Amino acid sequence: MKRERPLILVSNDDGITAPGIRTLVMLMKELGDVVVVAPDGPQSGMGHAITIGNTLRLYKTDVFDHWGVEAYKCSGTPADCIKLAKHHVLKDNTPDLVVSGINHGSNTSISVLYSGTMSAAIEAAIEGMPAIGFSLCDFDPDADFSHTHALVLKIARQALQNGIPKGTALNVNFPPRRDEEMKGVKICRQARAKWQEQFDERFDPNGRRYFWLAGNFVNYDKGEDNDEWAIANNWASLVPVQFDMTAHHAISEINENWSL
Repeated sequence: MKRERPLILVSNDDGITAPGIRTLVMLMKELGDVVVVAPDGPQSGMGHAITIGNTLRLYKTDVFDHWGVEAYKCSGTPADCIKLAKHHVLKDNTPDLVVSGINHGSNTSISVLYSGTMSAAIEAAIEGMPAIGFSLCDFDPDADFSHTHALVLKIARQALQNGIPKGTALNVNFPPRRDEEMKGVKICRQARAKWQEQFDERFDPNGRRYFWLAGNFVNYDKGEDNDEWAIANNWASLVPVQFDMTAHHAISEINENWSL
């Protein structure tokens, strides 16, 4: 039987009390019935990790009771949250849309591989559910999400009305709030860029050595059809991403040149 309103599952990687997920829950309530399953604390940079050697804990929480939204906090990763939501919380009540975020910081280019926000969306896509990860390219603790509202709603509505291609999730990044209004949405590719890591060597009070990961983001891409260009030029970027990581172009090359 068709639902009166779409069922929308919301998750993130910044934790269930983060400002970005509050914004996303508020917006998704305009479009459908919302259920939240999100980490109980920050899980940024966890990528697609899942919990297999430790216990997973899931507790109902009243964090969104004032909006009448059912919510659960999970001790695991963003991917764990989606698995628990589908197979335990919602059981056979498959969501019409899964949204993750709004992440506090950029998930453009190679960052999609490290992102817990996007791994929640990709896990949903693996499970056959339409999914979008939203991120704001602003690391300021007091970052303003308000300029993203209209486009978050527009993109989510389009996903509900028209669907998302099978085997893909959408990686949506918004530029930080600027004096000029955001120009709109660019459907584009992932930029060819990477993090150039540096490891800061330090010593704890007992003289034991440890390392702190640091470094700089390096963009090698000179094109104007990628997500880094879009953000730099005040567009929101929308990149369809896939979980099939087969390098199809390399199959024939290896067949031709290798003796196996």
